[in-house]
Amino acid sequence: MKDVQSERDTRGVYLNRVGIEDLRIPITLKTPSSGPLNTVAEVRLAVDLPAEERGTHMSRFVEIINEIEILKPHKIEGVLEHLKERLGSKSAFLDMTFPYFIKKKAPVTGIESLIDIDCAINAELIGEDFSFFITSSVPVTTLCPCSKEISDRGAHNQKAIATITIKSSSLIWYEELVELVERNASCPVYSLLKRPDEKFVTESAYDNPKFVEDLTRDIYKELEKIEEIEEFEVYVKSFESIHNHNAFALAIKKEG
Repeated sequence: MKDVQSERDTRGVYLNRVGIEDLRIPITLKTPSSGPLNTVAEVRLAVDLPAEERGTHMSRFVEIINEIEILKPHKIEGVLEHLKERLGSKSAFLDMTFPYFIKKKAPVTGIESLIDIDCAINAELIGEDFSFFITSSVPVTTLCPCSKEISDRGAHNQKAIATITIKSSSLIWYEELVELVERNASCPVYSLLKRPDEKFVTESAYDNPKFVEDLTRDIYKELEKIEEIEEFEVYVKSFESIHNHNAFALAIKKEG
């Protein structure tokens, strides 16, 4: 049969990335202590395309991603190398987003429940240069220091999402990033709370007020201390409870 994708293109436009996205697949992730975690990932796979080639072979992306059973970070480079070889490309890219479930105990009653954390893996192999990033978006509570200072009764608080993206020379578990964020917030959030727990988290947040700027800087300073982390980005978004807008802060540390 005629291979239309392999026809020569004369427009002279190099494509940085071509591929598939919005593909959902079941994946199994390794965890530090609770055994394998089954979840569903949304995947984007891509390669570069030379100016003289009309198209790539889209079906091969699905074939390659279907070969992954248990997702192991140290295997990702091999997946991208395989992708380059199958498609005759110089560069390959993999992006995955997925919910990651962690068991948490309520702070007073100790009742256990699952909380889902939005996580991601982003990897690229450009020539022989491999880069690998992981991202974790952690929900927390923040309480406004200004509101506490000027109010006679209470202070406004809200949920915030702290998103950390890191490039590391060794394995960092998602659980470690979650714990790092939570200990710097006004208070963690939980899926299940009884009244004693609710009293505890309300008072804990009141005793530990944080601006969105405070939380971003505190997370940054902790990440800076971890030698294995080569570069990182901290983005905190506060879903304001008394304003018709939200607040955010961003801090970035690049290699070198």
